[in-house]
Amino acid sequence: MTKRIGIDELQPGMLIEQLDRSWLSTPFFRHKMAITSHQQIAQLKACGVQTLVVRIDAEPVQEAPAPKQSLVDDSNVPVVEQPVCAPPVVPFEEELAVARQVYQAAKTVIQEAMHDTRLGRAINVDVVRAVVTDMTDSVFRNPDALSSLSRLKRFDEYTFYHSVNTSLLAMSLGQSLGFDRAAIHLAGVGTLLHDIGKTKVPLEILNKPGRFEAHEMEIMKQHVLRGVEVLASTTDLGDSYVQPALEHHERVNGAGYPHQRAQKDISQFGLITAIVDIYDAMTSDRCYHKGQPAHQTLQLLYRLSLEGHLDPTLVQQFIQVVGVYPVGSIVELNTGETGIVKQVNHEAPLAPVVLLVKSAGNTLLSQPQEQDLSRNDNTPLRNVKAVLHPHQTGIDPANYLDKKAA
Repeated sequence: MTKRIGIDELQPGMLIEQLDRSWLSTPFFRHKMAITSHQQIAQLKACGVQTLVVRIDAEPVQEAPAPKQSLVDDSNVPVVEQPVCAPPVVPFEEELAVARQVYQAAKTVIQEAMHDTRLGRAINVDVVRAVVTDMTDSVFRNPDALSSLSRLKRFDEYTFYHSVNTSLLAMSLGQSLGFDRAAIHLAGVGTLLHDIGKTKVPLEILNKPGRFEAHEMEIMKQHVLRGVEVLASTTDLGDSYVQPALEHHERVNGAGYPHQRAQKDISQFGLITAIVDIYDAMTSDRCYHKGQPAHQTLQLLYRLSLEGHLDPTLVQQFIQVVGVYPVGSIVELNTGETGIVKQVNHEAPLAPVVLLVKSAGNTLLSQPQEQDLSRNDNTPLRNVKAVLHPHQTGIDPANYLDKKAA
């Protein structure tokens, strides 16, 4: 049986079935959970939860950790630690300057790796490892700074930007899941190289502006196994590093390729790479489609998880990482003002830090104004009313967020 109670009646040991608000507005990525501490209750109160449904016919239980995913090469599996909530070591703005340099270095490294592969040369794995070490350090200093740069994309260099973006997003997701440094580094290397097989796809197919014919799609799909072949033959990377390349098009319901693996046979690195690969691809301008706004792509990922294509727990955690309104989103506020999301508030996902760039009268401001929407002392009280497409507004977020980054 279940019972609806007030938040003040909630006690450790109770089993929650449903909250009175969306999980997107809480720091938790599921509603059905066991309350094991007073800290969890305080977090729910801080998010504005007032009533909730609990089970009253079950024994109090401790929440069990998520089962470990089996990986192909157990000798290469780093230890995964339990998630720990710790404040960032370095402020966002301070780390962002370093993260921009690391991002550009990673883009250069993957560009050179793909160039070497096209020419039949071995990948310089030492350089790849070194730049991913710098990315790992950045993620640990402040997990939001590097991930905020995933919005950087250039149509003419999509493959390089895509490789870096999937890498930094996978690393940030791993950090939020409690991966230790070695596991995050492994995920970073594997995802940075996950599309290396595209160097073996004819350019006329890779860059085709229209839809693929059936035979062209089959050639395109070959990039997965060609990439595995490149990594196995030209590097000393173990199987765990190769899993992102092998599994990023597999789906938990067995509908993916190349091996139609079901969830139990896909590594955790593969499950993660599938999510970040779709997210960055769908938000990028491609030769055959315009990039979707980030919030629409997050809705797509959530729907795909409900339909059985992606791991739902990882998708929900990924949304917590990038934010309901990811950095670079253009938003309309309830005041009529227009802003650009500058930073995510993980404790208040619906109230990011924004740069106000247009007044309520749709006049472009000469000096953008920064506003943290989570602060209750804002006058007037502002909140996000709608997300706008850049084409609707004529605003390029990059012009405001970091002109030096691209």
